[in-house]
Amino acid sequence: MSNKILITSVVFIAAVCIALAGCGKKASAPPEEAAQPAAETEPAEPDEITGDYPDGLYAEIHTEKGIIVCSLEYEKTPLTVVNFVGLAEGTIYSRVRAYRPFYDGLIFHRVESDLIQGGDPLGTGRGNPGYFIPNEIVPELKHDKAGVLAMAQAERNKVGCQFYIILKPMPHLDGEYSIFGHVVKGLTVARKIEIGDKIEKVAIVRVGEKANAFKTDQAAFDKLLAEHQQ
Repeated sequence: MSNKILITSVVFIAAVCIALAGCGKKASAPPEEAAQPAAETEPAEPDEITGDYPDGLYAEIHTEKGIIVCSLEYEKTPLTVVNFVGLAEGTIYSRVRAYRPFYDGLIFHRVESDLIQGGDPLGTGRGNPGYFIPNEIVPELKHDKAGVLAMAQAERNKVGCQFYIILKPMPHLDGEYSIFGHVVKGLTVARKIEIGDKIEKVAIVRVGEKANAFKTDQAAFDKLLAEHQQ
C-alpha cells in the first residue's frame, strides 16, 4: 500500500511540474493562411492629365468620372476636327452658344454596352449647333478597336456637334460615320460613364509645330466647309 501511495505521489508531482512548465510558454499560433493575390483592378486615372504628349492635337474630355484624352486626326479629317475643336473652344459660331465653349456642362445622353455618346445641347439626341457639315469618310480609319472617336449624325451626311466613343470594335459602322480620333488615355474612364454624366469641359492641347499651325477659327472652318461643298 505504501509503495502504491509513493508511486501515485511521484506521478502526481511530475504531472504538476509539467503543467507548470507549460504555463510559461506562449500558445502556439495557428498556421498562417497563404497570402491571397491582390485583386486585379484597372489602372487609376489621374485627376489631371499632366503627362507629356507626342506631337499632335489632343482633346481632354473632362468628366465626372475622370479625363478621357483623345488624339485628333487633324491631317486626315481637317473639317471634322476644326468643327469639333472650334465648338470646344468657342472659336466658331453656334446658334446655341455663339462663340462660347460649346461642350462645357453638357451630358452623355446615350450609354450602351458598345458606345457612349454626348455633346447634344438638348441632352436628348436631337440637338445640333444650328448648322450641319458633311461626313468626312477616310477608308483607312475604321471602327476596329475600343476608343475610336467619331461624330454622330442627324441623318446621313448631316453632322453637327454630337460625338461618340466606341467601347468595342463596331465594323458595321465603317464608311457611315466620320472617325476623327481615338482615345490614348482614359478608356477606363469612358467605360465608367453613365447616362447623365456631365462633360465638365473639353480642353484642347496642341503639341508641336504642325498642331500649333493648324487653324481652328471661323475663317478656317468656313474655308474647309466651302471646299467640301464644291
